Amino acid sequence: MKSFKLSYVYLLVIHALIGLAVFAVPFLSKIYALIIPLVGLLLVFRTKNKNNEVLFVAAYLVGVEVFLRMTGGNFNNEYVKFNVIFFMFLGMVYSNFSRNGIIYLLLLLLLIPAILVTTNNLDFNFDIRKALVFNLSGPVCLVFSALYMFKRRILFSDLQRILNIIGMPIVTTTIYLFVYNPSVKDVVTGTQSNFETSGGFGPNQVSTILGLGIFIFFTQLILFSKSKFEMFINGSLLLFISYRGIVTFSRGGVMTAVVMVVFLLFLLYYFSNDKGKAKFTWVFILTALMAIGIWTYSSLQTSGLINKRYANQDQLGRVKKDRLGGREEIMDAEIKLFLDNPILGVGAGLSKYKRIEELGEEVASHNEITRMLCEHGLFGIFGLLILFITPVVLYINNKQHLYFFSFYVFWLLTINHAAMRIAAPAFVYALTLLSVQVKIPEKAENSVD
Repeated sequence: MKSFKLSYVYLLVIHALIGLAVFAVPFLSKIYALIIPLVGLLLVFRTKNKNNEVLFVAAYLVGVEVFLRMTGGNFNNEYVKFNVIFFMFLGMVYSNFSRNGIIYLLLLLLLIPAILVTTNNLDFNFDIRKALVFNLSGPVCLVFSALYMFKRRILFSDLQRILNIIGMPIVTTTIYLFVYNPSVKDVVTGTQSNFETSGGFGPNQVSTILGLGIFIFFTQLILFSKSKFEMFINGSLLLFISYRGIVTFSRGGVMTAVVMVVFLLFLLYYFSNDKGKAKFTWVFILTALMAIGIWTYSSLQTSGLINKRYANQDQLGRVKKDRLGGREEIMDAEIKLFLDNPILGVGAGLSKYKRIEELGEEVASHNEITRMLCEHGLFGIFGLLILFITPVVLYINNKQHLYFFSFYVFWLLTINHAAMRIAAPAFVYALTLLSVQVKIPEKAENSVD
């Protein structure tokens, strides 16, 4: 209990204060963004990655990305992804990687034909480098993360530590959202995604990272709270983050969190003995009560508009024609482009320019699956098959990975509504590839098969 107070709670307080400090002095966000990789680099060099320190550094970067972007701390939009790629590469230099993980290098090679199509395209006046970086930084981040984590042995307790590290800056983000917009009632006037309740940044990305935070602190509450004090801390954080996630009015992140929690509860119940299953009755009741409570409070704070948002209605209660906020049109246009260019695709980063003829405006894709199809053609299909199948095959002999399905659906659902704008889906996908062991393994934890 003493160590819990000195470490966990202490770190939570520090990260809450960071949110307040950056709100008061915005320039601190730039300093924060610079300090993180520098401290991480020092840590990895000093330890030589003996205990997978690169995973902890990358996890922190993933958790802090949305906060840095909403506060102007990022030096460019891909800053965190580039850092994650660098630390994953550094980890492989120190700790090698599994030969079988080379299948993800094949995924990288499958991206090359579409890159060549783009570089040889003279039909559009655009910045080729910017288009390629914007669309390929996410997949490249996933490849490097997957290479490092493929069948790497790790204790379940260390996996939870990685989640906690992601969760710390999510607390910072949530505190910042509260001071940026303390009164939700004053700014909610419709059922569209709300930038005011999202810290002035994209509600989709904010909802995504807060949804991941919901799952993280839910696991802390039901699996790692060993006292009433710990339950109070984790339960309060869970409620607070859930509320701020709901009032972004961006449904994707919150609904993804719900699915993640459902998969976890199912898996825990399935593997429990009779005594454990009896205890889970109370977990289900507690979860249901918390969900009802936070939804009721959110509904009151938004004057019932949040109910209409999730019922796909406008503020007058009329059902909207589209259910995905206009994404259906983009997806349909991308599928049409794929059918017209089934082998090589239209070229990496070119789909939004090609869609001008169909939609009359430049709109970036929100769906990584249809983007891969239309921009990479047949090679995109092969790439998607690698992504879909490989983790499932590994899980057959990795049943101690209790978070596998939750991580898998986080990646799958997130790339369907928010593409790979942030590093979180790439990193969380790679976490499915870890060889998780509840008991202490015979080999060192950072070894690979």
